[in-house]
Amino acid sequence: MTDHYTTLGVGSAASLADIKKAFRQQASLHHPDRNSDPQAPARFRAVQEAYDVLADADKRQAYDDNRRRNLLDDPLATARDIWQNYFTPLV
Repeated sequence: MTDHYTTLGVGSAASLADIKKAFRQQASLHHPDRNSDPQAPARFRAVQEAYDVLADADKRQAYDDNRRRNLLDDPLATARDIWQNYFTPLV
């Protein structure tokens, strides 16, 4: 799974304005008309996909939930939450 926040170069707490700004910068940098690198089209598509997910509130929430489940944000805190939820019903 690719990390859309890393693709755009922003943190997971970035605002919509920060995401738009990062998208414009990355899209300009990797646009195939401006960049002759053979990897530019693929990188441009990845930037577009990241923006499509992070700019939509519902898609971003679903992505963040999935990301959290995959322990990408904070593995220690996520593991702690999992174990606390596991042991709480037993007490």
